[in-house]
Formats: sequence, structure tokens, C-alpha cells
Amino acid sequence: MLRLGSELVFSGDDGTTQPSRPSARRGVEWANYYSPTKWLVFDGDVSWSRARFSAFDPVGQYVPQAVGTVISAGVTIDGFHRAFGSLRWRYFGPRALIEDNTVRSKATSLVNLQGGYRLAKNLKVALDIFNVFNVADSDIDYFYASRLPGEPLDGIADIHMHPTLPRTARINLVVGF
Repeated sequence: MLRLGSELVFSGDDGTTQPSRPSARRGVEWANYYSPTKWLVFDGDVSWSRARFSAFDPVGQYVPQAVGTVISAGVTIDGFHRAFGSLRWRYFGPRALIEDNTVRSKATSLVNLQGGYRLAKNLKVALDIFNVFNVADSDIDYFYASRLPGEPLDGIADIHMHPTLPRTARINLVVGF
């Protein structure tokens, strides 16, 4: 349980966060790890929460952007004949975008992959592949009125999103000291 004296919420007019009403969050997290060998780990974490403003307002009680369900799971190999790697899944469930919960985001689900090899004690090379399945989801969604040239003065209220990266690969040379 978490009680906040003021919740920070996104303001589309400013493009920043601003203080809002007090809120209360209730939830549970469940973390699971299983390591059948020294170099192999399976993990799965699940979080469920409920966020509501605690001070009444006829606009609504839902805290915009508060994610109710988060799941993270994967398998990691580390120290297997100098090789390492991981396959990770991340899921963010749908969430209210405005206080009355009439506009909601879609869920986002991404899979990332990493593999590498330790060349020396302080030197390794790794390949990361982000968004393995190249899903066209959004990392974050906001609902507010945009006011672009040619649009009505009151703007057009709509969902604005920041897209997930398309499938992307990155090669790393990591030097430790």
C-alpha cells in the first residue's frame, strides 16, 4: 500500500508533469527465481496494483497512466564456457488515460534478446536485439487535446503515443576496469 499526498500526472498543455490530488495505491508483487544450475536462471515477476485518487472529484478517481498489471519474465545464461545471454519478455497491461477511465491504452508486450562472449577477464562482446518480434506497440500513451496548425482552437482530443523501437540490433564491446 502506498499513499501519496500529491500524484504527479502528465499535462499535455505543458508537456511536463504537474502535481495533482492525493492518491492511494494497493497491490501485490510476486517474484520468482529458479536456478537449476550455477549458470542458468529462470525468473518471472508479476505485479498487480490499483491506483485511485483519494480526494473526490467528479472528473473521476482513476490515476492516469497508472499501470495495473506488469509482467517480466525470462531466462538468463551467465558463465557457461565464457558465454552469456538472456531472453526477456516485458508486458504492461492496459491503463486508464483519463480520470474517468473512459479512454484506455492498449497493452504493450515486448521481447528482447542478448547474447555475448567473454573474451578476457575485463573484456566482452555482446549483441542485443530489441523488440525481437518487431511489434508496433506504444511504449507510453497520453490523452490530451493537440493544437496543431489548421486544427480547431479548442484542439482535437486524442491519444498521443511514443512508439516502441522497431526491431533494433546493437553490438557492444564492454571493457571493465
